[in-house]
Amino acid sequence: MKVGQEAESPRDEIAELRAALAREERIASALREVGNALGTTLDLDDLLELILGRLTDLLEADRCTLYLLDQAKGELVSRIVIGEQVRSIRVRVGHGIAGTVAKTGKAIRLRDAYTDPRFEPEWDLFTGYRTRSMLAAPLKNHMGRTIGVIQVLNKTVGEEFTAEDEAILSALSTQAAVAIDNSRLFLSLIQKNHQLLSTKEKLERRVADLQLLNELERAMARAESLEDLTRAALSALAKACQAQGATLLLGEEDTGDLFQYVYDAERPETLDRFGIKAGEGLAAHAMSSGETIELEDAKLDPHFDARVEGRFPFAIHSCLVMPLSSEQVFGALGLFSKRGGRPFEEEDRSLMALVGANLSTAVRLFRASVQRERGQRLTTIGRLLSQVIHDFKTPMTVISGHVQMMTSADEPGVRAEHAAGVLKQLQMLTAMQREVLDFARGERRIFVRRVYLNRFFDDIKKQVEQYAEGQPIRVVFDVDTMVTARFDEFRVARAIQNLARNAVEAMSKAGGVLTIYAHMDGDDLVIRVSDTGPGIPEEIQGRMFQSFVTAGKQGGTGLGLAIVKKIVQEHKGSIEVRSSAEGATFELRLPQGVQIQSVLPERGVLADEPSV
Repeated sequence: MKVGQEAESPRDEIAELRAALAREERIASALREVGNALGTTLDLDDLLELILGRLTDLLEADRCTLYLLDQAKGELVSRIVIGEQVRSIRVRVGHGIAGTVAKTGKAIRLRDAYTDPRFEPEWDLFTGYRTRSMLAAPLKNHMGRTIGVIQVLNKTVGEEFTAEDEAILSALSTQAAVAIDNSRLFLSLIQKNHQLLSTKEKLERRVADLQLLNELERAMARAESLEDLTRAALSALAKACQAQGATLLLGEEDTGDLFQYVYDAERPETLDRFGIKAGEGLAAHAMSSGETIELEDAKLDPHFDARVEGRFPFAIHSCLVMPLSSEQVFGALGLFSKRGGRPFEEEDRSLMALVGANLSTAVRLFRASVQRERGQRLTTIGRLLSQVIHDFKTPMTVISGHVQMMTSADEPGVRAEHAAGVLKQLQMLTAMQREVLDFARGERRIFVRRVYLNRFFDDIKKQVEQYAEGQPIRVVFDVDTMVTARFDEFRVARAIQNLARNAVEAMSKAGGVLTIYAHMDGDDLVIRVSDTGPGIPEEIQGRMFQSFVTAGKQGGTGLGLAIVKKIVQEHKGSIEVRSSAEGATFELRLPQGVQIQSVLPERGVLADEPSV
């Protein structure tokens, strides 16, 4: 027996060694498989399923469960399948076997779970499962912090789990902890990437919105009409929202009649406009109801009107129509037929609301500007008429005097002389009328000819003396009567008369001396009109030659000096002003050595006004 027993001992030892080697090979194979999975997959569920499966095989267990720690709630959480339902198992930290492992961070082995007071059999009762032996180990990350628990139940070979089983579980639980940390890190990175992408998309949309508004603002600033303003807004909106066309519905300010603009992206240079009745079409319905209309197929809507939308130059399917309001609803803005057959989206609605708000403000400001311009034009026409009437007073007074003298004169020669005086004043009136109208229309037509200064200033003297008649003003003429010059006689006379009349009015209260000087200075004819009045007010000295600038004198229109400067410029000359508390001097220089030609009409201060 002894010999036989000695013979069997090496065979038993070899068998044990082979069994141990096979087990180590399984463990090594499992560790390699898990290691490879850690490097090739980031799917946590697949990886944990692999680890739990290998643990179940290696430890020769019936089942294996993994709990993850929910630190916010202080619970261990796992999922199990009961029948066809996935149920969640929650264990408070410190309760039960798994909760105790999570709290202490140490493994627990039990031969019979029911003999340990820490075991909670509720789940066995609920599921009908019978727990016998148990092995539970903590999952610790690279920082040594417990992040979960792995629990293995019911050893299938033998009655209980061994220390070797615990070592295997400890090794693979480390791999599971690494997998969980990697997965959480990966999910965190994915979440942050999604947040960054979302933020980037939002920023890109905001930048695109700002660019759109910037382009829209520049286009609106260049708009000279409501059509230009509308085309700019509709084209920008249609392009940004990828729409085939866009429309704007507005009401006439004066009549309240509705009219609709239609923009076609395929014909960007064209903007259709037609009138509609209240309630006709989708835009009119949005305007009357004050509600946004969004349709995937506009033709199916009862408010679709063939007389309105049927006139659009493009096919209609989807639409987005929004009422326009400032203090109240005054119109509607619409987009039609999003490209690709798609419906309009929330981004389109936001963009339309943004453009609509800017368009509402732009339309309101444009209309206010038009109303203000109309008022200014009416005021300008009134001033112009006032200037004409004011300037006509003196010639009409002279004509009246000549007519009265003619009625009492019996001699034909005297009557002829008075008739010539009347005719000359009528010619002056005609010249003054033409001068004002030419200035109003921006026209420059001068007739340059040789003028004898002695005769020219004799007529000027009579006019100026009539201005100053009955006032404490002395008129002095210092004129070289031997000189002849070339200029437009009526226009230059007009300029001197305007300056002389201003000087007389400036000295009308305190009196003074009005001096008119005319001499040659080289190739220039120099004409000066000086007075001893209070001088030019400081508030208008820098802009006295602008139209409608006046120092506030009664009946003044502010056109007199503007006309003077215009006449001098037409003669290629210059004008200088010197002013002080002792008076003002206007010096006109008319060059005689330059060729002056008539100039075609050009736009002026009142070029667009009707003829007076």
